[in-house]
Amino acid sequence: MEALVTTLNNIIWSPALVVLCLGAGLFYSILTRFAQLRHFREMWRLLFNGSESPEGISSFQALAVSLSGRVGVGNIAGVAAAIGFGGPGAVFWMWTVAFLGASTAYVESTLSQLYKVEEDGQYRGGPAYYFERCLGQRWLAMLFAASAIISCGLFLPGVQANAVGNAVTQVFGEGSMVVTDFGEVGTNKLVALAVILMVLAFIIFGGIKRIAHFTQIIVPFMALGYMIMALIIVFVNFDQIPGIFTLIITDAFTAQAGMGAAVGWGVRRGIYSNEAGQGTGPHAAAAAEVEHPAQQGLVQAFSVYVDTLFVCTATAFMILITKQYNIQGTLPDGQFILQNVAPETVISSAAFTQLALNSVFGAFGQAFVGVSLFFFAFTTILAYYYIAETNTAYLNRYFNLRISQTLVKMLIMLMVAYGMVNNAGYIWTIGDIGVGLMAWINILGILAIFFISGPAITCLRDYEEQRRLGTPIHFDPVRLGIRNATFWEKRRSLEVELAEEQASEATHH
Repeated sequence: MEALVTTLNNIIWSPALVVLCLGAGLFYSILTRFAQLRHFREMWRLLFNGSESPEGISSFQALAVSLSGRVGVGNIAGVAAAIGFGGPGAVFWMWTVAFLGASTAYVESTLSQLYKVEEDGQYRGGPAYYFERCLGQRWLAMLFAASAIISCGLFLPGVQANAVGNAVTQVFGEGSMVVTDFGEVGTNKLVALAVILMVLAFIIFGGIKRIAHFTQIIVPFMALGYMIMALIIVFVNFDQIPGIFTLIITDAFTAQAGMGAAVGWGVRRGIYSNEAGQGTGPHAAAAAEVEHPAQQGLVQAFSVYVDTLFVCTATAFMILITKQYNIQGTLPDGQFILQNVAPETVISSAAFTQLALNSVFGAFGQAFVGVSLFFFAFTTILAYYYIAETNTAYLNRYFNLRISQTLVKMLIMLMVAYGMVNNAGYIWTIGDIGVGLMAWINILGILAIFFISGPAITCLRDYEEQRRLGTPIHFDPVRLGIRNATFWEKRRSLEVELAEEQASEATHH
C-alpha cells in the first residue's frame, strides 16, 4: 500500500505541478497588476465590512471559515516537514507560492462568488459551479466535485487527526495500550479522539451557520495565541533574525539540501497550507454576503497572507532560531545533511515545533503546541466537511443517488477516527495526493476560464472603477458582458426595480 501511495503521489506531484502552481500565480499577478499588493489596505477594510443574511455569512465569517481550512496542521507539522526534507530554503519557496498564490486565490474566490447559487436556504459555490456555468463543461465540474469529496472526505481529514494524535502522545505519552485492528493504541489518543468526535458531531450537524460562528471566534484566537508565542521567541533572539533571513534565502538557491527538494517541498507544503489554487477556499468565499464578487476575492487573497506569511513564518522562525531540526538526505543509507536533534525524531510531524517551544518555554511550550494543533486541526476538519457537503449537494442535482448529507458527516467522522489511530507513515502522502488532484483540475480550469472570457479580471476592473469614482458599490454582470451569473442578474434586477419604485414614489409626493 505504501509503495502504491508513494508512486501515485510522485506522478501527481511531478515538477509539472510545481511549475503550474508558480506559473499560474505569476500569470494572474501580472494580469491583476499585483492586486495582492495594490489593494492591501482595501483587503483589510473589507474584512470588517458587510453583514450576514439568512442565506449568507459575513465577509469576516467567510474569511474565518476559509482560514479554518488554510490554518491547520500544515502550519505546524507541514512547515517542519518542509524544513526537514527541503532545508531552510523551502521556507523561501513557501513565501513565493503565498505571494503569487494570493492572486490565484483572488481569481478562484471571485469566480466562486460570481457563479454561486442559492440552494436549500444558503449560498453554495466553488469550482464545480463555475466550471459548469462559465466553461459550460459539466463533466469537468463533476470531476472536480468527485475529487473534492474523495480528497476532503477521505484523504485529508486523516492527516489532521493523525497529527493531533502524535501531538497528544508527545505531550502526555501513550497511556495504557489497547489492542485494536490497527495495532496497539494508547488510551490518551482514544480520549482525545472521543473529544474530537463529540464536538465535531455537534458542530457539523448544525450546518454552515454553526461552523461560521464557531470559527470566527476560534480561528483569530488560536492564530493570535500562536503568533504571540512565536514573537516571544523572536524577541529574545532578535540578534539572530538577520542570519535566519540570510540562511533561508541563500539555502533556497544552493545545493545544500538540493534545490529541487527545497522548491518541491516549499511549493507542496505551501499549497497544502494556504490552499491557493487548490480549489478549497472558494467554497467558503461563495457563502459570503457581499456587494460585489471582487470584494470577497480580495478578502480571500488576504487569507493566504495570514496563513503563510504570518503563521507559517512564525513556525519556521521558531524552528530555525532554536535549531531544533534535522535535514534528511536523499541517500539510501538515510544519512542526515544536518542533524541537530535525535535521529528518531519524526520529520512529518509537529515534533520540531514542539522541541523549539520546549527549548524556550519548557513543558508548557510542548503542551501549547499540542493544544494549538488540536484547534488548528479541528477547525480544518470542519472546513473539509463543508467542502465535501457542498460538492455532494452539487452532484445530487444531477444524479438520482441522492447522497445523504448525513452519510458525508459520518464518513468524515470515520476518517478522523482512522487517521487518529493509524500509525502508517504514508498518511501525509495520502493527503498530498488529495491536494494535488484538486490543484491540477482547478488551476487548469481557471486558466481555461481566463482564455475564454476572463470574468474575474473584468470584475476587478469594474470594482476598481467604482471605488475610483466613489459611487455606491453594485454589480451588474449583464452590463459587463458576463453570462450565466444568474444570482447576480436576479439581484441587480431587484435593485433596479426597487430604485424605480422609490423614484416613482418621490415624484408622486
